[in-house]
Amino acid sequence: MNEFLQQEEEVLRMLKTVYDPEIPVNVYDLGLIYKIDLRDDVCVIDMTLTAPSCPAADFLVEDIRQKVLSVKGINDVQVNIVFEPEWTKDMMSDEAKLELGFM
Repeated sequence: MNEFLQQEEEVLRMLKTVYDPEIPVNVYDLGLIYKIDLRDDVCVIDMTLTAPSCPAADFLVEDIRQKVLSVKGINDVQVNIVFEPEWTKDMMSDEAKLELGFM
């Protein structure tokens, strides 16, 4: 596997360790991560929140930054909060839906 794919896989693995304090499912499986762009040593992530007034927003952004910064070769992480498209429960993985009782 080439270095870029390994780095991308490691970023995904780290995102799956970030949990909203009020929801027992990680941000990736919740469908909150819309885009991951790896450019040289910078990782740019577009994500949304389950609600625009999410009280855990700052916590989630900082947790993502710290964890993704731990990936070898990444020296900067930019997390952009976006609200388009609007998040819905349909964006969750099947595992997340099962965990939260939606299946």
